[in-house]
Amino acid sequence: MLGLAAVLLTGCGIRSTEVPTDFGPAPTRVGCSLSGSNDVAARAAGEFAVQVFLVCTSQLVTVDRTVTLERDQNSDRVGVAQELLGQLAKPLTAEEKEAGYSTDVGRGTKVSGPLKGDPVDALRLNTPPDDLSPYALAQVVCTFANSKVAADDGGHVVLGGPGDDPLRSYECSDAVKARPGIAPAPAETVS
Repeated sequence: MLGLAAVLLTGCGIRSTEVPTDFGPAPTRVGCSLSGSNDVAARAAGEFAVQVFLVCTSQLVTVDRTVTLERDQNSDRVGVAQELLGQLAKPLTAEEKEAGYSTDVGRGTKVSGPLKGDPVDALRLNTPPDDLSPYALAQVVCTFANSKVAADDGGHVVLGGPGDDPLRSYECSDAVKARPGIAPAPAETVS
């Protein structure tokens, strides 16, 4: 009887394989939704609603945030981009943590405008984009691409690191949003 029980309990029906498989992230019960509302109508003067991309269940999802911009700063690409980066690096609220959100963007991440010789729509991070985690790069690219001020007319984001780090035009594709840790943000080198 004990032998029969051992035989029945040892097999679970899943065969091992030597071939790597990728069936996406494991299912989760976390809903990635916040219960409270972000009341857009109750914003003070100078406050603007923005959406940033946070990580939840291994994918990127938008979360509403509020930023305060100085007069005429809402059309300043670098100022808006820095505010968006600040929102990505900001500590999560208790509600966001409970809902399963996270961010890979570090608090020290900064952005500046183009260097001499760069295209006018270029943004330069204080860290080369290749040195960011795939999640952090996807968060930055998708958040900037979602902003009409930080992205170019086609929704692409031209990013580089400090100094002579090469510039690349990044796109926030559906594949990047669905699998930011696996699918790299599509990029083309900009000359």
